[in-house]
Amino acid sequence: MAGKRFRPIAAWVSAVVVFTVGSVTPAFAGDLAASKPTSKWLAAQLAPDGTLQNPLGGALPDHGLMIDTLFAMYASGDGALAAPIVKYLDDDHHATDYYTWDGLVPGQGYDAIITGGAAAKVLVAAEIAGRDPRSFGGHDMVAETLGTIARSGVDKGRVSDYSKNPDFKDFVSNNANVFGQALAVIGLAGAGLTDRLAIDTMLKQQCSDGFFRIFFGLIPTTETGDQVTPDGHRISTCDEGEPFDQSTPDGDATGVALSAMLAARDAGAANLDAPITKAVRWLKAHQTASGGWGGGVGTEAPNTNSTGLILQALADAGCADAAMASGTAFLRSAEATAADTGTPLGDQLGAIAYTPAEYRAARTAGIGGLDTWIRASAQAALGLSQVGFHDLTLGHAGAQGPPDPGCGLPVPPPPPPGEKPAPTGDHAVKPPVSPKAGTPAVRPGSPRGTVVVPADAPAPVTGPTPADRLGGYLASRLVDGDHVEVAQDGKTFVDYDLTADLVLALHTLGQQPDAAARASRFLLSPDSVRAYAHGAPYEQGQAAYAEPLAKLDVIARFVADPAVPQLGTDLAALRTASGEFTDTGEFADTTGSLRRHAWATLATTATAPADAAAGTLVAHQCADGLFPAVLTGKPCATGDLAATAAAVEALNAVPRDGRAPGNVAPAGWTPEHRQALESAAAALTTRTGPDGTVAAADGQPDPVLTAAVAGGFSSAGLDASKAAQALGALVLADGGFPKSPGGPSDPGASIAAATGIAGRTWLDADGSPLTTAVRLPLAEPLAAAGGHGGVVAAPAALGGSALWLAFRLSGAALVLAFALAAGLRHLITRTPRTRG
Repeated sequence: MAGKRFRPIAAWVSAVVVFTVGSVTPAFAGDLAASKPTSKWLAAQLAPDGTLQNPLGGALPDHGLMIDTLFAMYASGDGALAAPIVKYLDDDHHATDYYTWDGLVPGQGYDAIITGGAAAKVLVAAEIAGRDPRSFGGHDMVAETLGTIARSGVDKGRVSDYSKNPDFKDFVSNNANVFGQALAVIGLAGAGLTDRLAIDTMLKQQCSDGFFRIFFGLIPTTETGDQVTPDGHRISTCDEGEPFDQSTPDGDATGVALSAMLAARDAGAANLDAPITKAVRWLKAHQTASGGWGGGVGTEAPNTNSTGLILQALADAGCADAAMASGTAFLRSAEATAADTGTPLGDQLGAIAYTPAEYRAARTAGIGGLDTWIRASAQAALGLSQVGFHDLTLGHAGAQGPPDPGCGLPVPPPPPPGEKPAPTGDHAVKPPVSPKAGTPAVRPGSPRGTVVVPADAPAPVTGPTPADRLGGYLASRLVDGDHVEVAQDGKTFVDYDLTADLVLALHTLGQQPDAAARASRFLLSPDSVRAYAHGAPYEQGQAAYAEPLAKLDVIARFVADPAVPQLGTDLAALRTASGEFTDTGEFADTTGSLRRHAWATLATTATAPADAAAGTLVAHQCADGLFPAVLTGKPCATGDLAATAAAVEALNAVPRDGRAPGNVAPAGWTPEHRQALESAAAALTTRTGPDGTVAAADGQPDPVLTAAVAGGFSSAGLDASKAAQALGALVLADGGFPKSPGGPSDPGASIAAATGIAGRTWLDADGSPLTTAVRLPLAEPLAAAGGHGGVVAAPAALGGSALWLAFRLSGAALVLAFALAAGLRHLITRTPRTRG
């Protein structure tokens, strides 16, 4: 809710703010005390009737900012200061001026037009103020909020702007966003309700990296049904919107959505642990060196508005660490205190500037732009109080206790009387590794065998997406919950390689994190490492295998396992003078497998971004841009599609450092490296059909090869959405994926399909040690590729017009009402702002 970004653009303008606050308990003494002067300062800015002036003018006050101020006062334990605001909204029945259009055009029936996010925010305000939410301002705000959730049509599940009166239907443009969606989830949780449709719709706005976007977006589709617009578009998920530039990371949206997920989980909603953990990790990874956070487009620089919202949400998740301490220090560095006595801020105790720099300037020049300071103070105070939405809606105002363990993970139930509580965090008791760790795999060089279905395999997952179902299927293939077994000649063996591929597939899908963690522990146990990477018990002498070492190294880095250094050392020892990696031992793979070298390149890239391993790949590219399956050292005319996809992944990998991929090649890349990536991606596009699939030799679509090529596209930042759509339709009722259309589920094919169905590789998964360096095309034109792949022109996101962007950057929720000349239809467009 950053200030300083208002653009008056109409004759009648009234601010509508849709944002939230997070919850629970800081571990830092004095935070709550620091927020109390801010609440008192905010109270001094109120008019006698509890209103705050709208900086854009107009007859209506800034209702959204008034409610933000109410939140801050209750969070600090000073709810009595908000009494004038509560009276104005509830007793004097002015809440409808905010969430309907009646305040703009009184007495003309426009109270039938509802703004979804504003209605949800009023519900939250009623609950926090301790008023009856079913009779607030003369209206049932629980029912009003439930009524904004579209139950069918294009906006199904979305907290929407709509008209109860069909005659006014054409007046309303649905501009509701993720802030309003999150507020509704929070408000309904406060009333003891968990609307699964609204929750799931909010979760679809989380990208696989863990962040949430702010705007809903439309993408073209060939689907039919009421979810499709007349011109053939439907609302995208966050991941689907990325190729269309609809899914810019938004720190504020991620913070408020995290608060909403925590509230819903506290109210009894299931299956929220994984998205909560992903959001926490993304937020902590994007804290700046100053200790602050930025928001979204136009508010990227660290500021107290974004930091307050995010810090409060992380506290609600139970985080208490250095990130929290530095975030708190960032907020306090912008607050006027007793130390400012004798300066122009001496009589502004508790006021918080938008940035620490603006605070320092005000010590000399005084407060300039009072509205900006009010907005910054209201939201920053929440980060100091660190009392979350759900706690506030339940009346736990100003209450602080010890932080919950886990920082986003569920809190374990209390132990029975007389028993000690179970350890948590690094000391938590983890499920034991299966005793089969270290037992023989199938003898090297022999066929893999048939995957064993565990006797206690769980029922198929019936999630809303193909990724949900496929993730459930893969987890169900794990014997003892942590490894894959195969049957051969009447005996069973552990398949370490397939287990490793399954772990990375789960990371790619963003599914079943507990299963991925258990299988990772199995693979990284010393006995398993000896069996998988060193050939025990078959090898009698010293032996080491490059691809297993590389996969184990990557998996270990996902979970920050201390085994990483030795794995990397053993892998480095396998590099030859030519730059290739070779196995050693009696059962060594003596072929020059490109797949092996690609994996070794990826693993070594995690610590050496300028590693020569990528140069070895470049040197073996074929004349047509593809890469061969085997590195023979001889010139080749054409290559292999799956090998090329693996090469693209390895060529475009860099260590994860918090920066998003751009379209400029890293400084360490040679011109040959860049050209190899571009020509390989172009070659893949020429082999892809209009529907995103790749044909087998018989001309029929090859699902496994399609998934591999889709992984190559996504590794280069190209659009793989058509392939993802085609592959998603092949996921079977049990969640598995077939080798060929119409066939039964196959574990190997199911693992291979993960990249295609997710529309990405593990490089872009949450927690990955690597990420993609660039998204093609690069700043200089990519050579003409032909085919049907590549970057697709992106239609504008919902709310993505220039006018919408101006509203977004203003930090205000605006209401426009244009009354046309007599005899003409009134055109009334209400556009909510995201921060106020």
